[in-house]
Amino acid sequence: MAMCGVSSCTFHIHAVSESEAAIDSLLGVTLPEIEISANRANENTPVAYNVIRKKEIEKNNDGRDLPFLLSMTPSVISTSDAGAGVGYSGIRVRGTDASRINVMTNGIPVNDAESHNVYWVNMPDFASSVQDIQIQRGAGTSVNGAGAFGASINMVTDSPSSDAYGEFSGAYGMYNTHKATLRAGSGLLGGHWTIDARISNIGSDGYIDRASSKLWSYFGQVGYVNGNTTLRLIAFGGNEETYMAWDYASKEDMEKYGRRYNPCGKYTDSDGNTAYYPDQKDHFTQHHFQLHFWQTINERWRLNAALFYTKGDGHYDQLKTGRTLIEYGLSPYINADGEEIKKSDLIRLKFNDNDFGGMTATANYNHGNIDVTLGGSASLFNGDHFGRIKWVRNYIGPINPLQEYYRNTGDKFDANIYVRANVAVTDLLSAFADLQYRHLDYKLSGVSDNFDYTTGSMAALDIHKKYDFFNPKLGLSFNDGRHNRAFASWSVAHREPVRDNFTDGDRNHDPKAERMFDYEIGYTYSHRMFTLGVNLYYMDYKDQLVLTGQLSDTGNPLSVNAPRSYRAGIELQGGLMPCRWFDWQINATLSRNRIKDFTEYIYEDEWTNPIGVYIGSTPIAFSPSFTLNNAFNFHYRRIEATLQSHYVSSQYLSNAHSREQMLDAYFVSNLHLGYNFGKIAGLKELRAGFSIYNLFNEKYESNGYAGAGYYVDENGEKVIYRYSGYAAQAPVNVLASVTVRF
Repeated sequence: MAMCGVSSCTFHIHAVSESEAAIDSLLGVTLPEIEISANRANENTPVAYNVIRKKEIEKNNDGRDLPFLLSMTPSVISTSDAGAGVGYSGIRVRGTDASRINVMTNGIPVNDAESHNVYWVNMPDFASSVQDIQIQRGAGTSVNGAGAFGASINMVTDSPSSDAYGEFSGAYGMYNTHKATLRAGSGLLGGHWTIDARISNIGSDGYIDRASSKLWSYFGQVGYVNGNTTLRLIAFGGNEETYMAWDYASKEDMEKYGRRYNPCGKYTDSDGNTAYYPDQKDHFTQHHFQLHFWQTINERWRLNAALFYTKGDGHYDQLKTGRTLIEYGLSPYINADGEEIKKSDLIRLKFNDNDFGGMTATANYNHGNIDVTLGGSASLFNGDHFGRIKWVRNYIGPINPLQEYYRNTGDKFDANIYVRANVAVTDLLSAFADLQYRHLDYKLSGVSDNFDYTTGSMAALDIHKKYDFFNPKLGLSFNDGRHNRAFASWSVAHREPVRDNFTDGDRNHDPKAERMFDYEIGYTYSHRMFTLGVNLYYMDYKDQLVLTGQLSDTGNPLSVNAPRSYRAGIELQGGLMPCRWFDWQINATLSRNRIKDFTEYIYEDEWTNPIGVYIGSTPIAFSPSFTLNNAFNFHYRRIEATLQSHYVSSQYLSNAHSREQMLDAYFVSNLHLGYNFGKIAGLKELRAGFSIYNLFNEKYESNGYAGAGYYVDENGEKVIYRYSGYAAQAPVNVLASVTVRF
């Protein structure tokens, strides 16, 4: 069985056992198809996409963050700050970072409206409540929320179950990694109502020193079905406490202190000893509420409307050493020796308090050879950002408890409307058009957390920007209904600057919106025993925001618009099932990612007197030229075994094309073993699993950062130096899991 559309796809060939067929009955009531199709691609949509089904999610869901459950799909790279897959994790698709990947649940935006980021640590164990996940690469179909500037991820939560059920799943492994999940459902009550709920706890000490995580999450839904009408009230959220590990370590530090070294929170105590601040932690709570309404009017028309609200609130507690006091609203002081003290160690608290709400709506018409969807959304965001001083070492002078040193507020209105049509021109050929208009109004006011030395105060913020984007998408699809599927498409996508582009931007260069032309062509051949697919893409960017190495007046890294850049590649996929007990899946991406005309700016002592270094055409940071995923799957009666392998070629940590700032290539294999005991001792199912991650003990780093500066030597020559930090990943480690259904 191949999980794919017209485009290149993830192949999962799997023989369904009797026990699995019984498990399928738990899915029960199926909600109207419009829930799944409104923002999704299908086999006649000219888009490169993959679908990860419920069974695949369950098989791999042992507590690791959701990005790792997607790591076998083409062009995807997952990263972990803590090194063991729990805590702060990230995902890139075709080299694009998380802020350029649109994420939705049931068509509702998940991305933070200001930063465009998705913090998976705020959604721990969300995979336990997901029915399936579709990844669209490239511009994809029209989406709500942040623009898809490289990919989109659309998750559909579990449908209500017509039968009552209960389930417990747990896992435990090295680095004290553990998971406990309890799910239950009422089944159909009174012929109309269903109730489903989940609560989860996940924790880990992390592979990196002190990179611990304490995570809680919940999911609940109440469903109502009456003929052609369906209502669902959904609530989910999470609470996290995570020790910081995002400073990473240099190669020199790893040689000196070991690969698990974590510099976060490091200081020298009053006795001159090295110590670590125990509360160097991130704390955040996030709640999501969704109310969905589906109505089937007749065999041609279906309607869907949804209201949503997301509440986020939290802060991080951070020790900073040797900080300039005036940058935190504090005056220099005179110590007992009569010396003026301008710098000191201090503890700061940085807060976010966000409210995000809105509505979405779609109307779908399907008759004969015409399938048309009219949809759109409108949302409002309000985000308060403020900082407080918790403690200053040996400070002499007036200081208020939790003294506030900056505060600013972001307000954003985001609305879009789109019409999408797929018309069957012949029995084999269909034409596709998707036209979206998006309007944005963004205001940012107050003072930032950056000190402006030109004014002697915190940098003032007074930003008001409006954007209007038109995003057309056109394509053709060929499908003979048997073996051959093909597509070609052209799409336009736009993306507005995010908050950091304004707060840490170059005041002399107002950030512009980015634009991308996406050209895609794909072909898939499917046979009973094998499937082959190929997808070619060319993503042509205008004014892409990239790091230059230049610093603002406050010493922060700047992103500026690069006039021309591109990503081009070929994605290959294949699946083979020579017999019922074995299948082989493989995909690979070869790509070229370039900024066409780039100048790096380097500062003396990283602060003053910038010099420009012309690089010319340069590889885009964090964009490997080759990735490969391979899986051998064995399934015999109640036994399952999978050997997965991931290869990622070397990639640069900056746009400077410097071999001093690179992530080395790595090849990592994971072995998954499972046994399904079926019905036993009155249980509906008992399943056990055992995983060995990094089977061959590869020493590798999956993420990092880079910086540069220069100094003037005794001969008056400018000498450039570079530095970088690396996110070391765990060596061979094991994790055992168990699932009980009753």
